[in-house]
Amino acid sequence: MNITIVGPGAIGSLWAIKLLQAGHNVSLWSRSTDNSIDLSLDGQASLSFSNNNIEKLSASDLVIFTVKAWQVAEATTSLLQHLDPDTILMFMHNGMGAVDEIATQIDAYPIILATTTQAAFKPDHNNVSHTGLGQTQLGAFNQTGQQCTFLVDVLDNALPAVCWNPQIETALWTKLAINCAINPLTGLEQIKNGELADKRFEDILSSIVKELTQVMQAEGIVCSFDKLVASVKQVIQATAQNNSSMKQDMFYQRKTEIDFINGYLIKTALKHQIDAPVNQRLFAQVKGQENRWNHQD
Repeated sequence: MNITIVGPGAIGSLWAIKLLQAGHNVSLWSRSTDNSIDLSLDGQASLSFSNNNIEKLSASDLVIFTVKAWQVAEATTSLLQHLDPDTILMFMHNGMGAVDEIATQIDAYPIILATTTQAAFKPDHNNVSHTGLGQTQLGAFNQTGQQCTFLVDVLDNALPAVCWNPQIETALWTKLAINCAINPLTGLEQIKNGELADKRFEDILSSIVKELTQVMQAEGIVCSFDKLVASVKQVIQATAQNNSSMKQDMFYQRKTEIDFINGYLIKTALKHQIDAPVNQRLFAQVKGQENRWNHQD
């Protein structure tokens, strides 16, 4: 297949390399002005990718967006004029709500939502490390997206395991719940994920998950408080040595994805008239720090 990866950060670069190694024609689209980008996975020989090539973009059968949630709208709408209406658009990012914001503009295309627990780290522009094996789930966002189940085989062949989830919303909400619990706390405290297993975080994690359970159930997502708490604890343990993306964004004083993580939870809670004071407080603290960076001279 002809595939373009928009946003070759850690996860985008990992997929680009794996898909190229599986025999696909893969090109990149990024903020870099270079015509080509060399990427090396885990110290292997570098592979060269064409970058920002409009001809390759126009010929794409599949465009995978691995940008930050707040970059989705701009990244997507700026490329639409170059895409064939049969091009499949796949969104693989943290948080929820970003695709909803542009739904009317992209609804003519087959749209796939993806969530992955593959872990990757990009120490610099040209190198990527595959730091943890995981699973990727795909599901349809719209009617035409439902005809794209064949993508499971394409992606699974490149970087297993991949499965189709007809209830992709449930998977996305579960991932959102984990992000709501881990990201703002690790960002504000500037700690690794594993440190959240400390006794002092037990109450706040429990409160975050309680609010999430209420909102998810109101949304019709089948979930229980006990199971969600267990999932959060399991991820904290499994990713103990990892630095969350929000921890890193806050360390480097970059814009975070809080609007599409705890922010999305708060918006949905409001819709159902559910109070979410703990998520609200964390959201306000992260936004407060973001605003302070923006006002520094």
